[in-house]
Amino acid sequence: MFRVDLNCDMGEGAGHDAELMPLVTSTNIACGVHAGNARTMRETCELAEQHGVAIGAHPSLDDRANFGRRELPITQAAAAALVTRQLRALASFTKLRHVKPHGALYNMAARDPALAQAIAVAVKEFDATLVLYGLAESELTRAGIAAGLVVAHEVFADRSYQNDGSLTPRSHPNALLGTSQLVAAQAVRIVRVGHVRATDGTEVAVRADTICVHGDGPQAVEFAHAIRLAFERTEIAVAAFAA
Repeated sequence: MFRVDLNCDMGEGAGHDAELMPLVTSTNIACGVHAGNARTMRETCELAEQHGVAIGAHPSLDDRANFGRRELPITQAAAAALVTRQLRALASFTKLRHVKPHGALYNMAARDPALAQAIAVAVKEFDATLVLYGLAESELTRAGIAAGLVVAHEVFADRSYQNDGSLTPRSHPNALLGTSQLVAAQAVRIVRVGHVRATDGTEVAVRADTICVHGDGPQAVEFAHAIRLAFERTEIAVAAFAA
């Protein structure tokens, strides 16, 4: 039987967390920078613990006005310090299992080996047992491996892909998949076949240790339900990532 971790970004104020948490196996919790605060971090951690969901930190660039989704210049030292500060903030409420950068920081680290290395080293120095989530076969997962971390190659159920394996930028009109049928079908195909169809029709090979459904969209709960139902029908088991 196929098996995959289903993760979701939470603690971002979208209002869906209580409905989403029972449907996923890992959660990436905003650490008070792009979204959230001490109260939301504590409450989201408690919700995850109630449902036995693996808890990870979701550190971001310091740009709350743009929800951490605008790319900004940042030095390696500043990135490392920013990630460490956010890990420390969330770890004050719970035991962390993994780290997944958010938004622009995630996409920049997927391309930039120096930034990826800074993040990976910061994670290792904070806690070498943490799993680093990153875009499948990207600079971030390569840096994590080089640093001696366990990495989880991540794919996305609700985002479209370019032919180089990168995510379609959110500025493009087709960046997000718009229906639960499309989202569920992409999730199943990625897990069972190991390929995703890019926007130009190219078949792109991807490794799927963990699959993300975003928690901030208006259809988040619908998408998560559709994925779980599709996985059940196609004999894909859902469980928190284990190396």
